[in-house]
Amino acid sequence: MPPTSAPTVPAPAAAEWLLTSPAFAPEGAIPKDYSCLGADRSPALAWGAPPAGTLSLALVMDDPDAVPVAGYVWDHWVIFNLPPEAQGLPEGLGRGAQLPDGSQQGLNSFRQLGYDGPCPPAGQSHRYVFRLYALDTRLTLGDKTSKADLLQAAEGHILAQTELAGVFPAP
Repeated sequence: MPPTSAPTVPAPAAAEWLLTSPAFAPEGAIPKDYSCLGADRSPALAWGAPPAGTLSLALVMDDPDAVPVAGYVWDHWVIFNLPPEAQGLPEGLGRGAQLPDGSQQGLNSFRQLGYDGPCPPAGQSHRYVFRLYALDTRLTLGDKTSKADLLQAAEGHILAQTELAGVFPAP
């Protein structure tokens, strides 16, 4: 009789890196307070620990549904060099380039440093996407950094990415 072997157990899957917000569910309605029709403040965001080797995090928020209106994806928020130990961002992050944790905000399509919330044309509902990147480097970029500048500098340094999307106004 051949010896019995232990059953094969699949290796545990790596924990999924998730980006969430207490303000809205994935693919859910973004509340008016976080838009140009409300207080236009940034929503709180939360995420788990990034992959090993992460030296900084970067976040962008954009509106891909703006292409038929503006001719390109409209960028609402650019932030980079978030510390790897950060587990989220508070609601209402202010304007300006340098933040207390050493991270920096870049230029959005409104030509502002910081967050500008959803603001689709009257009668339209758009999908807004927050993308968080784990990078194996800290980026050396200035105050006038755009999303394109950020993504170009991050090329080859992205260890992982996660996203959260919401809709405004609700269809």
